[in-house]
Amino acid sequence: MGLAKLWVTLRTRGRERFSNTEAFSPSEAFSEFGESAQFRSSDLQAARLLERRLGRPYKRLVPALLCGLYLLCILVFYALGMIAASTVFVVGGLITGTMALFAGYVRAGRAARLRDRQLRLPTVVAAAGTLLLVFYLEPVTQIALAPFLFVAMAYGLLTLSRHAALAVCSGILASYGLVVALHHIQLGNAALLQLEVLHFVALALALPAYVLLMGRVRLLHRLLQKTSNEMRSIAEIARRDALAGCLNRRSILAALEEQKQLADESGIPLCLAVVDLDHFKRINDELGHLGGDEVLRTFAQLAQQVVRTDDFFGRYGGEEFLLVFPATPLLPALNSCERIRSQVESHAWEGKLRGRVTVSIGVTQYVLGESVLEFFSRADTAMYLAKQGGRNQVVVQEPVGAFAPTEAGEPQAPAHGYF
Repeated sequence: MGLAKLWVTLRTRGRERFSNTEAFSPSEAFSEFGESAQFRSSDLQAARLLERRLGRPYKRLVPALLCGLYLLCILVFYALGMIAASTVFVVGGLITGTMALFAGYVRAGRAARLRDRQLRLPTVVAAAGTLLLVFYLEPVTQIALAPFLFVAMAYGLLTLSRHAALAVCSGILASYGLVVALHHIQLGNAALLQLEVLHFVALALALPAYVLLMGRVRLLHRLLQKTSNEMRSIAEIARRDALAGCLNRRSILAALEEQKQLADESGIPLCLAVVDLDHFKRINDELGHLGGDEVLRTFAQLAQQVVRTDDFFGRYGGEEFLLVFPATPLLPALNSCERIRSQVESHAWEGKLRGRVTVSIGVTQYVLGESVLEFFSRADTAMYLAKQGGRNQVVVQEPVGAFAPTEAGEPQAPAHGYF
């Protein structure tokens, strides 16, 4: 079972997960599988792709990658004999120390709300400070200062406000001018001073313009984030039943089809349960339709408290629900169904109910190669047998008995077990 669970986890990673789940014929229901799959593979796949590209793991790798590129550039300077070895050690120490400081701050839990947005400002300031310090130590590195400075600013401008970005820009230019003045005082090189002044003028003209133009990119980034959030919200609403709060009809059927295909590919066990509230017409007559809706809602909440996080629970139609057990043999699925039945029976129901609220459940295990409709029909038949047997019980239809040949070579009749 551990390997089966691992297989399901690996195969469903990155897919849409159905966390929580109306009445019509089975043929009508299962004719919607193709449409459900198409819906999932277009709109929701685009939302997941956008989320992966803008995900936190990617964002956390960007600063490390940029630091590595700058360190590589400094090593090239050193290999060409243009800077001292001590400068390489200074750059390596600054990068290592700064990254360790930020990583420790985040892991300590003190930056839980600052991981993505507000930590951008200190990151940009630290990067600019490192570039300017290296420029002070080795004037020749001013060749690399401007390109990497623009890269650092681009990393922060997606989240920094325009005023904050302009303030950082002003601080960088002021620090640059200070370094130029210090070089002139310490070295007294007129040619170097002229070259650095030219670089300063070019940077002073280009950097503020770059910040202002990047404001459009920042606006586009925010629109993309808003659209992504709206798509996730729409997808979440679209797959939930408005009344019960669990998976709706389309989502639970799509989950069943997906798990059936996974079982065919891997051979892992799969079980399905059909759950139906007993005497629901009587409940509606006693409580009214609003009261009946409340009973459905409460039942869905009770059931979802029992099922595991890997299971799929949804409303199939009316007072009928489906429960899909991925990578689960028949006995554990049976135990889960019995817990649901017991939980509903013992619940202190409110309202003017003259009788108990109970459920009848039919459960069966998938047989490789059969269709989803055949799989569903066996569980549905078991549920009706529970109704005929007195309700408030779980009936099991053994899949082996339904398909194993007898000694005479004829198919054996379905075997039904009562829990």
